[in-house]
Amino acid sequence: MDAAVMERPAATVAQEAAHSELLAIENLEVLYAKVILALKGVNLRVEEGRCTVLLGPNGAGKSTTLKAISGILSIDDGAVSAGSIRFGGQAITGLAALDTVARGLIHVVEGRKVLRHLNVEQNLVIGGHLLPGMASVRERLEFVYATIPRLAELRDRTSGYLSGGEQQQLLIGRAMMGKPRLMLIDEPSLGLAPKMIEEIFALLAKLKTQGLSLLIVEQNAQAALGLADHGYVMEGGRVVLEAPAEQLRANEDIREFYLGVSVAGERKNYRATKHYRRRKRWLG
Repeated sequence: MDAAVMERPAATVAQEAAHSELLAIENLEVLYAKVILALKGVNLRVEEGRCTVLLGPNGAGKSTTLKAISGILSIDDGAVSAGSIRFGGQAITGLAALDTVARGLIHVVEGRKVLRHLNVEQNLVIGGHLLPGMASVRERLEFVYATIPRLAELRDRTSGYLSGGEQQQLLIGRAMMGKPRLMLIDEPSLGLAPKMIEEIFALLAKLKTQGLSLLIVEQNAQAALGLADHGYVMEGGRVVLEAPAEQLRANEDIREFYLGVSVAGERKNYRATKHYRRRKRWLG
């Protein structure tokens, strides 16, 4: 594996070993338009009932990784050119999106793509299209409404008139309708106010306590690492660092570049920073 794995305490290793592997990516490569190499040998794991986060700058390959897993690369003229993806012990490399959903792997894409002309409940019902009959759909609807009470209040509201935070809740609720084992979520906090970000991550924490596994791409590293059990940092289509979330939160480079906190605990502003020079110990 090309990532620099930080040294882990024996207790942490033993704790992680107790969780079964749900998703395994090995040496994954992705090409766009048959010529642009976007992923360059990515290795990644997600364990059952755990939350894993992907961090990194724009263009690092985070969203491409999620698209490769969920089978929607072809929308952007992309394809897996090498490597393997296994979910629940079975190979899913190159599997169509409908088939990955049927296996319990559901992707909440970036951009809050609700069906704007439909109301909230109609959006949710569409998320349950693989359930066996309307009785199962109604049962699942009630579960979603109990988990996200705001959606119950908005069930008759046209989705295009919802706030950004409400649309994000709707997308998560729609994904829940498919009874996922693993939910892939791309930038859930993008463009949201701080209070709504707190609500979204509180919802994700609730789903995690219900046993749902999560793989999250997120620019808000503070919120993401507060929820995650494990994290990966990507740059240039590669994983350059991976470690338990508590170690990433304590890592000097992560604190300065992603959390905006200096070694002395001072807040830092990186708007004027043109280049980020990661320390040599990142790559061993």
